[in-house]
Parts: sequence; structure tokens; C-alpha cells
Amino acid sequence: MDDETLHQDGVGDGDGLERLWTPHRMAYIRGENKPEDDSEGQCPFCRIPTLDDVAGLVVRRGRLVFAVLNLYPYSPGHLMVCPYRHIADYTETTDEEAAELADLTREAMRTLRSVSQAGGFNVGMNQGYTAGAGIAAHLHQHVVPRWPGDQNFMPIIGRTRTLPELLTDTRQIVADAWVAG
Repeated sequence: MDDETLHQDGVGDGDGLERLWTPHRMAYIRGENKPEDDSEGQCPFCRIPTLDDVAGLVVRRGRLVFAVLNLYPYSPGHLMVCPYRHIADYTETTDEEAAELADLTREAMRTLRSVSQAGGFNVGMNQGYTAGAGIAAHLHQHVVPRWPGDQNFMPIIGRTRTLPELLTDTRQIVADAWVAG
């Protein structure tokens, strides 16, 4: 029913707004993929490297860290750089892990910029639950590509993020470009 039909039928006044449904986000809201505890056996960032790249959404593997697409991205290409080792805090990284994490983050930005013409990036870590880490037990750095006006009012007013591409398609594009780069 459109707004005019609703009004004519006396059901109520329509607001003239379009609805954007994102039912896939409900899994995140309900915490369906969150580990039951902080142990290494429950950790998705420990499990992902055991999967093949497509199933795990892995776009790049390094010696000590890997890059994986975020299952609940803020924007297309939102990925995370994670050490293989199950550590929670950045201060726990070895010098080699910290260096490779920085290098892979830099490579991720170059790759994402080349395939998507991103105008900027949000890069960062949420250390601990209090700081907003969804999975605080395993260190991960977010790399979020941004474009002018990309999210504008949607997350603020509509509490919705728009993603124009399937994660599997994004993974393939980024992984291919990374290898070619």
C-alpha cells in the first residue's frame, strides 16, 4: 500500500518516507556471531585463518597478521587487520607484529583507494569493551574507506548504513587488486 491508499482508507497518514530494510544487520544486533567467552577456541579472529580465503572473507595473509573484511561493515571495503596470535591489547604485540600490522594497514589503504577511489579512511582500534570493541579479546584494527557524503544522514537519522555491494564481491575485488598491486 502506498501512502495515498493508506490515507484514503483511513488507516493513517503516511509520512512519505521510503523504507530501507536491512534484516542482515539483526544478526549483529542480537550478537549471534559473538563468541560465548573470550577464549581462543571461541574467537572468530582465531577461526577465520583456518578457513579458505573466500569462506573467511580474507583478502590478504601476511606472516604474522591478516586482513579480513568486516562481516558487519560500515562501508564497502571495511576491513580489519588482525594478528594471528590471540592477544587483546596493542601493547602485547611484538615489534614484528606491530610493524607488519602497520605495513598491512598501509597496503590495505593503497589497495582500497585503487579499487574504489576512496576519498579518505577511518583507521583505528577499539581497545577493550569499554572503548567499543565488539570482540575485545583479539586485537584488530579497522580500515574503513570513506567518500564525500557516503553515509551522510543515514546512520544518524535512519540508524541505517547502506552497502551497494555483496561482501563476497568486495572480497574478490580487493583480494585481486592486492595481488596485482
